[in-house]
Amino acid sequence: MTDQIRRQLPIVGVAKVPHGRDRMTCLYRCGNACDHPVPNVSDNDYFGDMVQTEVTRRGVMRVGAAGAVALGLGGAGVLSASPAFAAAEPAPALPPVGEVTAMTEQTTNLTFKAVAPNRVDALVVPNGYDHSVVIRWGDPVVPGAKRFDVHNQTLEAQLKQFGYNNDFVAVLPLDKKATRALLVCNHEYTNEDLMFPNFVSQDALTAEQIKIAMAAHGMSVVEIERVGKTGQYVLVDSGSRPYNRRVTALTTHFKLTGPAAGSDLLKTAADPTGADVIGTLNNCAGGVTPWGTILSGEENFNQYFVGAETSTGDAKTRFNRYGIDTVNRYPSGSRKWERVDERFDLSKNPNEANRFGWIVEFDPFTPGSTPRKHTAMGRVKHEGANIIKSKDAKAVAYMGDDERFDYLYKFVSDKKVDGRNTPEARKHNLTVLESGTLYVAKLGYTSASEIDGTGKLPTDGAFNGTGTWIPLVKGGKSMVEGMTVDEVLVFTRLAGDKVGATKMDRPEDVEPNPVNRKIYVALTNNTNRGVGTNAAADEANPRNGNKHGHILEITEDNDDHTGTTFTWQIPIVCGDPTDPATYFMGYDKTKVSPISCPDNVAFDGAGNLWISTDGNALQSNDGLFAVPLEGPEKGHLKQFLSVPFGAETCGPWITDDNKSVFVAVQHPGEISGASVASPASNWPDGDFAKPGIAVTWSVWNRNVGS
Repeated sequence: MTDQIRRQLPIVGVAKVPHGRDRMTCLYRCGNACDHPVPNVSDNDYFGDMVQTEVTRRGVMRVGAAGAVALGLGGAGVLSASPAFAAAEPAPALPPVGEVTAMTEQTTNLTFKAVAPNRVDALVVPNGYDHSVVIRWGDPVVPGAKRFDVHNQTLEAQLKQFGYNNDFVAVLPLDKKATRALLVCNHEYTNEDLMFPNFVSQDALTAEQIKIAMAAHGMSVVEIERVGKTGQYVLVDSGSRPYNRRVTALTTHFKLTGPAAGSDLLKTAADPTGADVIGTLNNCAGGVTPWGTILSGEENFNQYFVGAETSTGDAKTRFNRYGIDTVNRYPSGSRKWERVDERFDLSKNPNEANRFGWIVEFDPFTPGSTPRKHTAMGRVKHEGANIIKSKDAKAVAYMGDDERFDYLYKFVSDKKVDGRNTPEARKHNLTVLESGTLYVAKLGYTSASEIDGTGKLPTDGAFNGTGTWIPLVKGGKSMVEGMTVDEVLVFTRLAGDKVGATKMDRPEDVEPNPVNRKIYVALTNNTNRGVGTNAAADEANPRNGNKHGHILEITEDNDDHTGTTFTWQIPIVCGDPTDPATYFMGYDKTKVSPISCPDNVAFDGAGNLWISTDGNALQSNDGLFAVPLEGPEKGHLKQFLSVPFGAETCGPWITDDNKSVFVAVQHPGEISGASVASPASNWPDGDFAKPGIAVTWSVWNRNVGS
C-alpha cells in the first residue's frame, strides 16, 4: 500500500465527550450535533398513567433475517421512467435462485465465551472463531478500477473504488447454497483528516479532493464468494462482475416517488420537475425488502448545507427543526461543498436540503437502475427502515429518527406484497412503498409517577406501557391540522410535533424480529435528557443524563402490524452491570457483559438479539453483543466481538445459515490529533486506518452463536 507511512502506536489519553465518542467523530459524523441546540423545541406530553394491556404470544412464521427475499426470475424491468429520466431502466440481471432459504433454526443458547472489554487496536473475536477483512476503503469495486494509492487519489479512481466509512451491510445470496453473494453497504460520511495526507483544513482542500470526498459517500455493491464450506467470504476479483457498482453523492441520479414528488417544496432551478435528485447523503443503517431491494436511510444531511442564515419565517423554522444552522454561514463541521457545487448553498437553492432525509430504495440486482427516494415514508434524519409483512401481506416499515428527543415512525403500504416468483410480481413490488399510511408513535405509561430519572425499576418490576400509532398521512390526505400532504411528508418532524409524539432518546435502528415478530428499537443515548429545560425522564426513557442508552421492545396488538395500538417494554437498560440503573431482563448481572450506546440490531435464526454499539461511554472499544430473548438464558447478554481502537461497530449482518457474521468497522482510529502520517489505529493493514468490512466465523464450522 504505502511504504512511506510509518507504523504508529495508538494515541492514548485524548479528550472524550461525555457519551464516549471522540470529538473528531462528532465533527465529521454529525456536524457536532450535540454542540448545537436540540432541534425539537415542542412541548409534547404523554398519555399519562395508563394500564398495560396483556397480549398473547402468537405462533411465528419462519422467514429469513429480512423476510424471505423473493427475487423473481426473468427480464422484468423496473418502474417506467418519468419525464425526468429519459433512458429506460435496464432489465435486472437476476441470479438463478427463486427465494432465499429461511434462516437455519438453532437453539437460543449462545455458548461462545464472551470477549472482555478492551482498548486493543484489533478486531477481537471469541476463542474458536476467526475473522478476515472482506473489503476496505480504496479496494476496487468496478472492474478496471485503479489500485489504491493514498498519495495519488483521483476522482476517477474513487468513483470505482470502495467508499469511506461503511455502515449498513447486507449479504444477498446469488445461489441456493450462498456460495456466491452480493455484499451491499452504505458509505455514511468521510473524514478528510484521515483521508488526505498533509490535510490542513476544509478550506485548503482542492476542488478535486472535495469531489473525491463526495464520491466516497453513497453505496457499494460487490460480489463475494464463500471459501470452501467455511463461513469465510472473500471478494471476487476477476471476471465480469456485472452487479458491482458504486452509488455516490456526486454523480448518481435518484428518482423521487410518492405523494410529494413534483411538489413545489422539492423543485429547484436545476430540477424544475422536483423529481430528479443528484446524490444521497450520510447513509446510515438500512434494511432488505421482501422483494430483494435495499432500503437506506439518509441521516445527518444537515451538515452539508450552508446559507440558511439568510432564511426567515417558516423557512427558518423548518431549517432549525432539521438542525440546519440559521445563524452561522459556516457552523462547526461544515463540509463547504458549495465550493464545487452551489446546490449546497441554501441562499441560492433553498429547496435543495428538502431533497435529502428520505428512505432510499436501491435495486442491487439491476445494474444501472435508478435508485428512488420514497416521499410517502416521510423525511427525517432516518437511521434506516426495516420491513415485516403483515398478516394481510402489506409491507410495514419501522423507522427511527436519530436525534435527541425525536420520534419513532411506522409506514404501512396501501398495496400488498405480491409473493409470486414472476417478473410481474417484481415489477409490482417495486411500487409498494410509493403510497401508504405514515404513523408516528405516542407512548403511554403504567408507572409514570414512580419515574425519578435514576433508572430505578417501578414497583411493578418493569418499564412498560401501551402506545398508539398516530396517522400523519392516510388515504392520500393529511391528518395533521394546518399542514398539507406535501408539508407533512417534507417536514415530518414538524408534523410529529403537532400531534404530540413521544420524545425518545435517539431512536436509531428499528427492526422486526422475524421469529417472535416483535419490534426492537436501539435507543442510543441522550445526555440532554432532564438537563435544563429539556424533557425529563419518563418510563420509556427512564434515566436523566442518559449516556448508555437502552433497548425498547414493541408488541403490536393481536400481531397486527397494520394496527394502531401496541404494548411496549424495556428489556435492556444498558451500562455497567454493577450499576443499579441497569437491567437485563432480570438475569444475574454478575454474568452479563458491560454494554453502552446500542446502535444497530439484528437477529439470528433463533431470534436472539444482536446489538452493535457506537460511542461506548464505558471507555472500552465498541463491539457486537448477543442476548437470548427466550428460555433459561433470557437476558444473558455477552460480547461477541470488539472493533479496533476509535472504531464503531456497524452492520451487523448474520447470514441465513447462521455461519457468518459481517460487521462494518467504521472510522477506526478516528481520534483527535490523528492523521494519515500519524494514525491512531493501524487497522486493517498495519499502516494507516481504513474503514472496512470484516466477516467472523467458527473455525469448527458451526453456527456463530454456538
